[in-house]
Amino acid sequence: MSREAGTSRRAGPGGGGRDRVDDVVILGGGAAGLSLAHWLTRTGTTALTVVEAPDGPLRPAERTWCSWDDGPGEFEEAVTASWPRMRVRAPDGGVVEAAPAPLRYRMLRSQDFERLVHARLAAHPAARVLRATAHTVRNVPEGAEVRCATGDGRTLTLRGRYVFDSRPPPGLPPSRTTLFQHFRGWFVRTASPRFDTGVADLMDFRVPQPRHGLAFGYVLPLGPERALVEYTEFSRTPLTTAAYDEALRHYTGNVLRLGPLGVDSTEQGVIPMTDARFPRRVGPAVFRIGAAGGATRPATGYTFAAVQRQSRAIAAALRDGAAHVPRPHARRALAMDAVLLRALDTGRIDGPEFFTGLFRRVPMERLLRFLDGRSTPWEEFGIGLRTPVGPMLRTAAELPFLPRRAASRPEESRT
Repeated sequence: MSREAGTSRRAGPGGGGRDRVDDVVILGGGAAGLSLAHWLTRTGTTALTVVEAPDGPLRPAERTWCSWDDGPGEFEEAVTASWPRMRVRAPDGGVVEAAPAPLRYRMLRSQDFERLVHARLAAHPAARVLRATAHTVRNVPEGAEVRCATGDGRTLTLRGRYVFDSRPPPGLPPSRTTLFQHFRGWFVRTASPRFDTGVADLMDFRVPQPRHGLAFGYVLPLGPERALVEYTEFSRTPLTTAAYDEALRHYTGNVLRLGPLGVDSTEQGVIPMTDARFPRRVGPAVFRIGAAGGATRPATGYTFAAVQRQSRAIAAALRDGAAHVPRPHARRALAMDAVLLRALDTGRIDGPEFFTGLFRRVPMERLLRFLDGRSTPWEEFGIGLRTPVGPMLRTAAELPFLPRRAASRPEESRT
């Protein structure tokens, strides 16, 4: 991934020695790591190091992050596009469309986000970004120690009062249900105007459904002739790249009828959707954050908004002299998500019918706040009554008796 010169204060190979003890060391320079770094500089943390993987296989490809919010936020300068209206399409073509004001759907590209936060860190007198691979983290008196290696193989030792680790864990914690949201997207350019730039298609179920789970199209217009078009599945196993591309050809050609188009770039990913319990503290001074700390909403795969809430709370706690990583999602939200995941996995509910029905029966602004974890218990009770009550109650009754089993993290297929 290319970088603009001078966008962050980079520590050289000799800049990570034992003579500096940071207030905070952050492992990983993705959404969670850089968001926490940003909020820490906002609240006055004096010494901060972000450890980013050097160029190579450990650096993720450019990603797209989306969330809905009710006004310009801290990262508005990095927003690629936003949409005041959102749409869901049923398998039979029926449309649910609304403008859930004051909410808008916003899209950030990871490279733009990283460039913005790097520039802000560069303006902070005691913040730095270090390109290195973190290998081990161990507790030491009054903090923790991180052993790293630079791209040319030299070893560095960092010390901090606290270490916040956003790197993906090697495996997922035990769970009762684990599905994966896996997808591939094309950034397309059409020969003539084909997209309504005021509407984002969140779920378009007019695609062939898999035998297990569900599938939908996802369209984010970037201009009258440009859009990100994705094919997404919720299921147990990712597809091959060839299978995703075949699904995208069908969706863009036979469903959207876009006509001749070019593909400027692609993106692909796998997001765990699980009721596993993610540990947020793994040592006296070592914490997990972001998706590694359970920030991904189990029922939707959305993570970015929860990362911001979590990062602000951590920064506020450290400002007040405490070290605390709060739950990214409320217990009751996780309990409801666990029921939904199990009901989807067992086939007790029909996924396209379930989601389309929710958007039809619940005002979109209220439903989006629910999916973002900002609804009241009374609102959640009302939403629950608009789901298939029998299958959901049966699933809720069996969940306490199901064992939690280890689940593997699948690799993204590129073949």
